Amino acid sequence: MKRRTLLATGPLAAALVAGTAACSGQISTSSGGGGAASGDGTTIPQLTFPAEVAENVAGITNFNPFSPNVTSRNYFYEPLMIRSSMNCEVVPWIATEYTWRDETTLVFTIREGVTWADGEPLTPEDVAFTLNLRKEFPAADDIGLWNDVFGAPAESVEVDGQDVVISFSGLAAAKFDSLITAKVLPQHVWQDVGDPTQYVEEEPVGSGPFALGSYNGRRLQLTRREDYWQAEKVAVQELILEGNYDATNAALKLAAGDLDAYWGEIPNPEQAFAAKDPALNHYWYAPAGSTVLTYNLAQAPFDDVALREAISQGLDKDEISAKATYSVMAPASQTGLKLPYAENLLPEAYAGQDTVLPFDTAKAEELLDAAGYEKGSDGFRTLPDGTAFAPKFLVQAGWIDYQAAADVVVRNLQSMGINASVQTSPPEAVDQAKKDGDFDMLLEYLHGGCEVARNLGSKLSSDQIPTEDTVRANVGRWEDPATDEIVAELSGETDPEAQKALTGELVEIMMTQYPVTCLFYAPARMIYRTDKAEGWPSEEEPYGTNSEMLMIITRLVPPSAS
Repeated sequence: MKRRTLLATGPLAAALVAGTAACSGQISTSSGGGGAASGDGTTIPQLTFPAEVAENVAGITNFNPFSPNVTSRNYFYEPLMIRSSMNCEVVPWIATEYTWRDETTLVFTIREGVTWADGEPLTPEDVAFTLNLRKEFPAADDIGLWNDVFGAPAESVEVDGQDVVISFSGLAAAKFDSLITAKVLPQHVWQDVGDPTQYVEEEPVGSGPFALGSYNGRRLQLTRREDYWQAEKVAVQELILEGNYDATNAALKLAAGDLDAYWGEIPNPEQAFAAKDPALNHYWYAPAGSTVLTYNLAQAPFDDVALREAISQGLDKDEISAKATYSVMAPASQTGLKLPYAENLLPEAYAGQDTVLPFDTAKAEELLDAAGYEKGSDGFRTLPDGTAFAPKFLVQAGWIDYQAAADVVVRNLQSMGINASVQTSPPEAVDQAKKDGDFDMLLEYLHGGCEVARNLGSKLSSDQIPTEDTVRANVGRWEDPATDEIVAELSGETDPEAQKALTGELVEIMMTQYPVTCLFYAPARMIYRTDKAEGWPSEEEPYGTNSEMLMIITRLVPPSAS
């Protein structure tokens, strides 16, 4: 989920001190080995990252990965595989390989030689137990394995030697990306805990690279496991997770060396951080998806493709990006794909072309004139039937990047004669408007993940229209049976060439029907120092983002070793 940017409220140092005083009691356990070493050129003695748990949890300890407030999400329990959100490469992890035995049977081969933090071996039975636990307790099925969302539900999960065999009731290829993220649990620890969503785990027994060192409710100390299955790739001896920082304090902590990396918002990171020490201070805001202008397609006049095309042509994506992101993020391709990283999915007709819609007010006005949106004596256009046209642009109060983008969009609309205005509301009210379909236009996030059916497809699939209780991806309410057929087919397709062909059909809809207008890429932020560690993902080495911290921790090396 994309993190939102709230209006800065000033330094939080006093609040952090107060929070420390209110912390719960300490926990200290034996580590799995390792311990901080002096800098010997081959190890990284210590790195400090922000806390993974929100400040309002007030130091409650729970390492249960099903908990929404898990104390650490990344470093104890490991997934079957990791798919880089940048290059979409599937990296073997607890599973060494996978294969679709046929259209409905997926087989994972489980790595041998992996041990839990208590010394017990990790087995295929642990993996099967982890997946079957979600069948027994549906509330724990966070990966949708046993339901019919994006693919047929699983019918069984069984062990066959070193393999785990998952049989589905039908086509289920679109479940792969979520399935491989399942954190594998030790059966011998979890088999008697009952409902896993209610279990409070204070001493984790994971397979990951770190063991619990100590936790005082604010500062979590993790120590490297010498018996980790790929310990030779983990140079970090001690990891500290501490503090929740706003942009101002994060920049100060980073500059002072009190933080080694940060993935929250720092507006204008070049000026606020990198320029202060170009040799050590770096950032990379990788594109995670796109920020898009979403129309309410269920109501006139936004059900008119001619209007949507005109608006799409008349928006200055460069200025919108400049105001919203200080030009850190590039204008987004109208294809809905994250380019250039997803170029291999582009249909031939668009290969090598600039698919960012150009800013052309004259063309926008020409299109509006042709579609019957005539200008009145006041300079503003009416609907083709002559009634007034004054759309509202709904935007979340306090989301400063969205507010900056909305100001430019409305100015562009007025330049083409559309009497638009910004309507600012609390984020909760905007979510309610999405559920109710009570809006004209708003900004949305289009996920740029590797599983196109679940991301671009969900934006266009009629079964993803929000309900009165839930905000779903298709906020604009695009309804088209032909599109639904494409998404359904793509959801079950395992052949890469067939996937590309189906993705191309969705791209064609985006480029010619404008169900949303893509404005600028939304970031996955990585702001870091290189005095203690190098090997961070970057534009030159785009192997992952902050969504793949477990993989990143195995790529970090001491500065002298790079």
